Amino acid sequence: MTAVTAAAPAPAAATTMNPRTRLLLHGPVLPTLLRLAWPNTLVMLAQASVGLIETWWVGHLGTAALAGMALVFPGFMMMQMLSGGAMGGGISSAIARALGAGRRDDADALVLHALVINGLLGLLFSGLVIGFGPALYRALGGEGASLEAALAYSDVVFAGAVLVWLYNAFASVLRGTGNMMLPSVAVVLGVALLIPLSPLLIFGYGPVPALGVAGAGWAVVVTSALTTSLLGWAVISGRSIARFRLAPLRAAMFADILKVGAVASLSTFQTTATVALTTALVAAAGGPDAIAGYGTGNRLEYLLIPLVFGLGAPLVALVGTNIGAGQGQRALRIALTGGAVAFLLTETVGLAAAIWPEAWLGLFGDDPAMLETGPPICGWSGRPMASSGSASRSTSPRRAPGGCYGRCWPGCCGW
Repeated sequence: MTAVTAAAPAPAAATTMNPRTRLLLHGPVLPTLLRLAWPNTLVMLAQASVGLIETWWVGHLGTAALAGMALVFPGFMMMQMLSGGAMGGGISSAIARALGAGRRDDADALVLHALVINGLLGLLFSGLVIGFGPALYRALGGEGASLEAALAYSDVVFAGAVLVWLYNAFASVLRGTGNMMLPSVAVVLGVALLIPLSPLLIFGYGPVPALGVAGAGWAVVVTSALTTSLLGWAVISGRSIARFRLAPLRAAMFADILKVGAVASLSTFQTTATVALTTALVAAAGGPDAIAGYGTGNRLEYLLIPLVFGLGAPLVALVGTNIGAGQGQRALRIALTGGAVAFLLTETVGLAAAIWPEAWLGLFGDDPAMLETGPPICGWSGRPMASSGSASRSTSPRRAPGGCYGRCWPGCCGW
């Protein structure tokens, strides 16, 4: 039996335990969860704001450009959710369990395996979207100027997709050790750079040419490269509890990550497929103006996904570390507490969207057709957001023990 699959790991001795690991194992549940969650929620909202910032600036180019962004947005958000949420959860879970059981060598080895998985998936994602993007966007209803805008943005932003996958791998390694602050700082710095860089590249200034919608894509690539460099430096230079070390690749290590990340990816695919199919139906019924309205309204729901992922990452670290240390009852208490917090947060946002939809839509444009299509989306999707949010977070405790199957935490999953 390998070290990864050992059935009864011994917890690390208290005298040699890292203070951050000790907090995960013995700190008060709600204060510890909130302490870890706020910087991670900040970073997830910052990641989601990338699409919102770009949409706001692209909206100044007209409804066709906004419709083109709406066609690309589901795929871009799917990439972020897969790399940072599904596979990211698998990485954090594996490292948290290894550290909780005192297996430092395994935690170090998992860093390399995480980079290999996310690096290869990033390259695959780039190839698929760039190769099949034209057919995909046509199937979703793109035509004429909206299709041209979608391709101009998509070809650039997905050419740099591997950077998003790598920085989420590095961030997930740090979160698995309980370090939520460093990934937050790195991503927020990237978003801070995006705010001036996006309009500069879209509209041009002085010697910088106006690149239009493609400029928005280049802004994402540049800021992703910065974030990857900062987080990579933190992990590779040894400033993480789990450190990057060259080691032989082992199937057991890949399985430890993928048995969580691969199964969790199914939920992400389902969400994105639902949005993509609905986009195609809206396009068939109302054309580009309706796509712009639907896509803008639906961004609010996508904004809540990073919000609950912000709670999910510390839940994975907390539950995984406690499972590794044999503290099952404490892990269950943490899971139930996290689900309750997620319910309250998402219900608040959902009700606000249902009551005042025009306040959200008006941020991105004033086209009458867009404003007519968007409010029903905000109204109907806002009401059940609390159930969606708490259900999303109930999957995080199931990832932490090393699987996303029904055998784990049936009580907090409603089974």
